[in-house]
Amino acid sequence: MNAIWRTIRSYILWQHERGTLHYDIMVTLILIFIFLSPRVINFNDKPVYRNPHPTEVVVTSDAEGHLLYQVEANVVTPGDDQSVRDQLLHVIEPISGAVSIMSYEAVSDHNGRVQSYKVLAKRE
Repeated sequence: MNAIWRTIRSYILWQHERGTLHYDIMVTLILIFIFLSPRVINFNDKPVYRNPHPTEVVVTSDAEGHLLYQVEANVVTPGDDQSVRDQLLHVIEPISGAVSIMSYEAVSDHNGRVQSYKVLAKRE
């Protein structure tokens, strides 16, 4: 029994030379732990699922460092200027953080229906 405890102690203190049987056993045990433990132990290391933004927003920048956003028209209900600005800001802020809208422009199709909004904004 004393010999078993000496062997376990030598494994814990890593006292065996490379190329010996005991060294190979220690390395094998480590590899078994590395490759089989994720199947047995739940490390809770799954990536966080993030919901994509519900609208498609295209972001580009101009030469002056301002941000140009193209926001789909179906997320904005028509109204007065301040209402449209607030809605556009509500869509843009989760994407880029704190920004202020400098100007916006409605982009219409050939029938005159608004397809999207081009928004010029700068970071605060």
